[in-house]
Amino acid sequence: MSVVENNKVTFAEPPADFDWAGIEDDKKAISAADRAKMEKAYEDTLSSISEKEVLMGTVVGMNKKEVVINIGYKSEGVVPISEFRYKPDLAIGDQVEVYIEKQEDRGGQMVVSHKTARVHNAWGKVNHAMETNEIITGYVKCRTKGGLIVDVFGIEAFLPGSQIDVKPIRDYDQFVGKNMEFKVVKINQEFKNVVVSHKALIEAELEAQKKQIIGGLEKGQVLEGTVKNITSYGVFVDLGGVDGLIHITDLSWGRVSHPEEVVKLDEKINVVILDFDDEKRRIALGLKQLSPHPWDALSADLNAGDKVKGKVMVITDYGAFVEVAAGVEGLLHVSEMSWSQHLRSPKDFLKEGQEIECVILNIDREERKMSLGMKQLAADPWADIEFKYPLRSKHTAKVRNFTHFGIFAELEEGVDGLIHISDLSWTKRIKHPSEFCNVGDDIEVMVLEVDKDNRRLSLGHKQVEENPWEVFATVFTPGSVHEGTITGRAGQNFVVSLAYGVEGTVTAKHLKKADGSKAELEDKLPFMVLEFNGEARRIVLSHTRTFEEGEEPIESAPAKRGARKEAGSPAGGSAVKAVNDKVEKSTLGDLSVLSDLKSAMENKERASKGKKNEEAEDAE
Repeated sequence: MSVVENNKVTFAEPPADFDWAGIEDDKKAISAADRAKMEKAYEDTLSSISEKEVLMGTVVGMNKKEVVINIGYKSEGVVPISEFRYKPDLAIGDQVEVYIEKQEDRGGQMVVSHKTARVHNAWGKVNHAMETNEIITGYVKCRTKGGLIVDVFGIEAFLPGSQIDVKPIRDYDQFVGKNMEFKVVKINQEFKNVVVSHKALIEAELEAQKKQIIGGLEKGQVLEGTVKNITSYGVFVDLGGVDGLIHITDLSWGRVSHPEEVVKLDEKINVVILDFDDEKRRIALGLKQLSPHPWDALSADLNAGDKVKGKVMVITDYGAFVEVAAGVEGLLHVSEMSWSQHLRSPKDFLKEGQEIECVILNIDREERKMSLGMKQLAADPWADIEFKYPLRSKHTAKVRNFTHFGIFAELEEGVDGLIHISDLSWTKRIKHPSEFCNVGDDIEVMVLEVDKDNRRLSLGHKQVEENPWEVFATVFTPGSVHEGTITGRAGQNFVVSLAYGVEGTVTAKHLKKADGSKAELEDKLPFMVLEFNGEARRIVLSHTRTFEEGEEPIESAPAKRGARKEAGSPAGGSAVKAVNDKVEKSTLGDLSVLSDLKSAMENKERASKGKKNEEAEDAE
């Protein structure tokens, strides 16, 4: 025994008669059996544990980093507090499960894990929860693509975004770090994947609410709801546990391109019940029905013939819809956009959003329909057509389109005429108008016929020039020889191209050459005129007659009197010679040469007659 006095340690002396030997004798007196019995009694006060097993323990202490757990062993287990993040309300005295990893480490401390203990039994609990439809609690750890990661019994489960709530969730982060109740809806045993749902817990409650709400619905009833979702075809509205749909056509009396133009998400609006289906749980809602129909507010003074201003809302293939008042639209048909009779697209005249002026053609307030016209704002070009385009007058028109029988040419906006294919050229045989000109070309025309009642004009192009066949009668006289080129076939006959764009025909037997061979296409040969018919515009030729003798040419009816007479006269003979001399120099369709020729012939004829008259006077 030691005593401290004046900062000095002194040791007490034992009694002189202390029996040290007796102490040693007492130790020897305890038998081995008694010692074993005492050790067993001490061990019975401790729990019997084994490594790799799960036991229940009691929280006896905790701080910011660790949790001390007593499982009745000679040492206590220490677990990081991070393993209890899912249980933020952990308190001393709570019963928790731990997994015995080691009974003692090097420092004699038992090593345990709460996280491992949860995982050890997790799959059994998860499968049991799914089988029994048990409601479980999980901790939302973090957000992931398409949903959330949830800690359930120590394993990670997936909570899809669509299973968070019955209404669409736009902010997933608000659930991170919270405990929520779930139902296990899917387990993939092979890949150890678990899917849970929070939505399933509230659907049962909502189903009962839906039945109660739908049971109290009536058509025409006005309710307040919240805009839950917006789609291209309509708006879903939450009526307090049950959803209804406002179709896009029931959002506004006016035209709506997208529902977002009328409502916004989470906006509270009043709606009217249009219809509902108890079995299918479908509710049709309306928003525009809460306001008066625009047609009812339309001025009574508005009648057919009045001019109105409006906005082009939609353009279709057949016309455009024009809004003349809020929610009141009229149809402007494409045929009422222009006096032109050409088939054109409404987009050639109008654009969406354009402000225009129209005339009301018809208005039906009962059917709520209105037809509009735009061309009526301009004068009808056919009103005085007979004065603007008299018969035989010449004009310049624009080629608009072709048909197999002719060309439609436009004299002005709304005034079109037909040039028949036979009135295109005096000389050429045209199979299709596209051979003669192109769409968009300007063409000179003469008015041949005016039908004001049916709005039709008959036009001619060849009539702008003088008929050259009157001159051709003096050039291509029967018996005269001209050089031509075989250009094609017309049935059993062949086509020969002559001077001035004139074409003649020749039969196969009249293509025999002097050496006995047959003429071929593209051959350039001399041809004799056998027949000339100015009215039918037909010239019959022969190459064989140019070298055969003793054959008389066939004379056409017009040629017998005038043509042959002029050909025999000095004036006629010199004219034919002049034309034949210029065959090589002239181009196809060069009618100016013919006009000059005709004028020269007429002048010579008048001079000849004058000379004869003078000689007769002198004789008298």
